[in-house]
Amino acid sequence: MAELFMILERKRVLRFAAFWALAGSCFAGESAVLITGFRIHADRHENDGAVVRLYANGGVTEFAASQIAGFEPDEQVVKPAVLQSSVPVSPEELVTAAANRNGLPADFVRSVVAAESGFRTNAFSIKGAIGLMQLMPATAREYGANPQDPKQNVEAGTRYLRDLLWKYRNDDHQVSRALAAYNAGPGAVDRYHGIPPYRETLAYVERVLRKYAKQTAASKRAKPSAD
Repeated sequence: MAELFMILERKRVLRFAAFWALAGSCFAGESAVLITGFRIHADRHENDGAVVRLYANGGVTEFAASQIAGFEPDEQVVKPAVLQSSVPVSPEELVTAAANRNGLPADFVRSVVAAESGFRTNAFSIKGAIGLMQLMPATAREYGANPQDPKQNVEAGTRYLRDLLWKYRNDDHQVSRALAAYNAGPGAVDRYHGIPPYRETLAYVERVLRKYAKQTAASKRAKPSAD
């Protein structure tokens, strides 16, 4: 499985805040389709030679132009002016929303949650991991989240996953190392210069990647083909 997953940081929010205040409603949404099959939502994009910049949610993500297969417009949905529904949001909806906010493929984050907790909001491990994304208390504190709140748990876990992908952005095995770090900790990955030889971690990485491959294939089959 190709692991070209060049996810770069969104650290320029303040620099672009004024621009987005003026231009936020001027661009239609779109999806960047990567050569790996990943789809990244963006409000707009810019081509700058060998670099493509995707703008979304007040931040910017950079990709090598060679990693972008193309762009497809998102369907525009007009939200009716109604009071917010009191219907509880499902774990799947929480995960999809967090993935979109953080610029990660929803199928990928769903595959991590499936492996971590099976989408059980009340999941606890004997090691002390909590909730949908099995956050350790120290990680939850680092991201300012209450791990027992499903929405905060998923948001913090998705941000942590994104940060790990950024950490290993220059590695040929970026995705598998990020997954191993999510499971065993980045210290173990750095110490072994790759996936630690732990049976649990090896099985975890394989399980998530296999699940993600199935999710991606199913999404492609479900998408109507163009006539």
